[in-house]
Formats: sequence, C-alpha cells, structure tokens
Amino acid sequence: MARIPLLQLTDISLTFGGEPVFSDLDLVVHEGDRLALVGRNGSGKSTLMKVMAGLVEPDRGQVVVPQGTSVGYMEQDADMSGFATLGDFASASLDPGELYKVEQVAEGLKFDPGRSVETASGGERRRAALARLMAEAPDLMLLDEPTNHLDIEAIAWLENQLKSSREAFVLISHDRAFLRALTRGTLWIDRGAVRRQDRGFDGFEEWRDKVWEDEDTARHKLDRKIKAEARWAVEGISARRKRNMGRVRALQDLRAERSSQIRRQGTADMALDSGPKSGKKVIEATGLSKSFGDKPIAQDFSILINRGDQVAFVGPNGVGKTTLLKILLGEVAPDAGTVKHGTNLEIAVFDQARAQLDPDASLWDSLTTDPSMKVSGQADQVMVRGQPRHVVGYLKDFLFDERQVRAPVRSLSGGEKARLLLARLMAKPSNVLVLDEPTNDLDIETLDLLQELLDDYDGTVLLVSHDRDFLDRVATTTVAMEGDGRATAYAGGWSDYMAQRPERDAPADKAKPAAKPAPKAAQAAAKPKSGLSFTEKHRLEALPAEIERLEAEIAKLEELLADPELFTREPVKFRKATEALVQRQEKLAASEEEWLTLEEKAEG
Repeated sequence: MARIPLLQLTDISLTFGGEPVFSDLDLVVHEGDRLALVGRNGSGKSTLMKVMAGLVEPDRGQVVVPQGTSVGYMEQDADMSGFATLGDFASASLDPGELYKVEQVAEGLKFDPGRSVETASGGERRRAALARLMAEAPDLMLLDEPTNHLDIEAIAWLENQLKSSREAFVLISHDRAFLRALTRGTLWIDRGAVRRQDRGFDGFEEWRDKVWEDEDTARHKLDRKIKAEARWAVEGISARRKRNMGRVRALQDLRAERSSQIRRQGTADMALDSGPKSGKKVIEATGLSKSFGDKPIAQDFSILINRGDQVAFVGPNGVGKTTLLKILLGEVAPDAGTVKHGTNLEIAVFDQARAQLDPDASLWDSLTTDPSMKVSGQADQVMVRGQPRHVVGYLKDFLFDERQVRAPVRSLSGGEKARLLLARLMAKPSNVLVLDEPTNDLDIETLDLLQELLDDYDGTVLLVSHDRDFLDRVATTTVAMEGDGRATAYAGGWSDYMAQRPERDAPADKAKPAAKPAPKAAQAAAKPKSGLSFTEKHRLEALPAEIERLEAEIAKLEELLADPELFTREPVKFRKATEALVQRQEKLAASEEEWLTLEEKAEG
C-alpha cells in the first residue's frame, strides 16, 4: 500500500552570502516517517528544516504540502512577544477544551506554564515551544534539537511520547541514544546534497563511511585518468601536427568535473594539553552537606577523586549538580564537611551558559583579549599550549571560515559557539577539565573527536551532561543526584549507574534475574558495614564490579599486544594500546587499594 506524502520538496536551491546551501534538492516525507536529519555544524540542517516549515523561501523550487496536512516546527528562539506566560504561548492555538494537553506536556518537560515570559530562561522558553508543538500534534513535526536543556528524565519522557505517537517527524539531535531509539530513516546533509537511507540512525556511521570510501576511490581514479590524458596531450604534440581536439575537450571536461567536486569538510583539529601533572589525589571531599533554605543539595556526601578519573554528575534539572561541582572546586562553601584539593591543580572550565563569550565581541577579539592567550606585542597572535599561533590559523583548526573571524559572537550558531569556547579552553594547559553540558549543539563528528581527546587526556575530568551515550563513552564514575540531598557515586557511566542503582528506583513489576554467586570481595562488601558514610558504603559495593571490568579490559589489551606483528603493522594502534594498558593497570591498582582501605575502615 502506497504511503501518503506529507511534504514534498522539488528542485530546491538556496544561497546565503554567495555560498550555495542546497542545489537541485528533491525530498519527500511520507506518513509514518521518523527521520533523523544529520550533518556537520553549518551544513544547513536548521535551514532545511525552516524551508520545510515554510519559514525560509528557497531561491528556486517548490515546497508542496497537501491540502489538509498540518506541519509544525519547534522554533529554537520562538517569538513570545504579546504573551504574558509560557502557558499562554504554548496554548495559543488550542481550543479551551484542549488546554489540559499543555498541562500534561508541561509536567513531562518540567516547566511551569505560569512562569512569566519576561523572567523565563532560554531553556524554559524552548521547553514551552516544544510543549506547544507536542500539544498541537500536527501530522508532521519538525524538531530542531528538542533535547537541549532537558534533563535525562524529561528526555526519557519525550522519547516515550514520540515512540507512542502516530505523527511523522523529522528530528535534529546530537543525542545518539535518542536518535537510535526513535528513527527509522536518515537524511544526511553533506556539501549541499541530501541523501536518504531508509534505516534508522544506528546505521548512519557505517553508511557515511562507505559513501566517503567510494568517493575517495572514484576521485583517485579520476585523478589518474586526468594525469594520463594530460600526458597524452603534451607528448602527442611532438608526434602529430594535428591533435585530436575531441580528446582535448574531453580532458577539459574531466578537469572541470574534478574542480567542481567539493572537498569534505575535515574534522576540527582539536587537541588537549594536560599541562603539569597534578598530585595523585585531586579532590577529597568528606561529609559534605549544603542546603538553600529548605532545599537540600547534598547530605553527608563524600568522594575521593584521583588523577585520571572522569567523574560525571547526573540528575534532574535544578537538583544542584552545578552547585555540588562548585563546592568541590572551592567556589561555594559547604554548610558542613571539608574539601581538600591536591597539589599543582590547573583548572579549565567549559561553561554551559557560554557566559565566557561576549556576544558583541568578534571571534578575533574573543581570543586576543583573553589575558591567558595574549602574546606580548602581537595583536594577531594567540598563545596556544605555550606556542604562538596566528588567530586566523587557530580558528581554522576549529572549522571557522576566514570571513567569520571579524563577525560578532552573536551571529554564530549554538554549535559554533561551543567550538569557539572549546578553542579557548584547549589553548590553555590544564590538568583538571570541568565540562558543564559540553555536548549541546555539537555535531556528531565533533563529539566523537571530543570523546577521543578525553580518552587520551592525562588529567582529571568533571562532567555534567544529560547525553546518555556520551556519559557511557567517557565517565569512569557517575555521581547520581536524585533529590532530597541524595548524591551517590557509582562506578562507570550512565548504563552502569542504571544497572547498580538501588532497587527502590527499579520498576516494581520487572522480574529479577537469578543472582549469580558473588566474588568474595563483593560478598564482603555486601555485609552491613559500620564506620562508613552512605557514599563510602555504596562505593565499596560498586568497587568489585569496577575491578572486574578493569581486569577484563586489561586481558583484552594484553591479548591484542601479544600479536608480534602489531608494532610494525599498526604502530599508532600499538602505542595507544600500550598507553591504555598502563592506564588501566594503574586504575586497577588504585581501585584495589581503595577497596582495601574501605574494607579496613568498615571493619573498624
């Protein structure tokens, strides 16, 4: 049975500032489609979505929406002028009998419909825009980064709502777990062209890599053919008085084809300098408590963060993740408890609110006026990890065009602002990185590169994020802040926390798997302990699983390095595997030492 088209784009071309965004684009969205729209920052994803929504007029081509079909677009910066409250905006197009829909969505997305538009934060305004779209339930929903500013609980709610809805949707998101759970097809914008694959996001990276591999092969063949034909054109002159002009024209056509091919945009040339080594102990917090009025942030929280740890802080919005982070950094005083810092700490901070960026300053000024990046007597250079670099060259490493260098920060997209902040952050040597929502607005390739950099980073990472996939890839410890002052450290990332969390958080009707015999260390850790804080007790219970995981990773790395040909065949892989083995052996020793210390303390 043929599916009903909801939206059709035919021969769409669009140019901004002399540069083509799309050319000869054809696209059909059908009833029941659930499409991921992916591409690099700046490739035109949001622009294409605005063309679909009728908010941007193409230079050429047609956008056809069948009569009776409704298309809704979630604006990232909705115009709320004329509305007193967020609820007024979200319910503006609903009949009085449908106002309950906004209340339901507001509860799931965690915002107050009664909040004044004037006092609402950017995140609250975006949630209201999303609530309006969800309550209207058009036939086709266009969702541009709907998970930004949502905590993990709200993301899970939205994910379930979209799964159970009948509406078709096109979705832009950096959240891999969200895309994998929801999409059945993928639209990929790359250098002005849109490709479609009727397979969800889970198959995107394999598809992308195959397309690029085929392109490289075709380009190599074309280069060889051009060289051969050019050699014939030159050498044939001495052998013939009259050249085959048809063949000469064919050579010109080949050269024109080659010059018209647009090179793929490379990945950002990002690098981290871990600076001088800190002491083994980075932060030791004991018995921390903090409240604001009658709202507890933490109660009797203790944690030991060692050099090389990558600690994630997760929990609902407003639970106090950033406050706890500031207490650990010494920026906010606790009501009770102590925080001790190790020696030689150099801290660099990635700010969620991008407050470090002046919206009216140019990209050039954002780097050259930073005191830590100034080069004495040089107005066009910045100090990058101890070496002077030209401003333009350094910005190009982060994929900024030369024409953007003098543009104001306010003209940048969310992803570009994140890259500019990363450029400032990565210019400075550090041994403690504080990353507050670093994944917002970054494209998937840049996220991959950031993850690789953190994997190789010798320092310590403190991370706040709602991106479940990123947490699983990066975090070695997860501090779950569950409200009412409860903050508990678990070994591993998000999935590890979900597996270890107490039974009170698990669904009541979920059948329990048969328990496996526990190792002696786990049996000992499971016994009632005296002399341990709440956090230490949970840490002791989690350590055996962490030790087991590290032992398994060490065994795999030792198996890989046992290949005698690996060094000569893949020297880079050999080096990385060797470094990873040493790192995990050190972590294993530290985990075993920590387990013994806690055991001794528990036994009195």
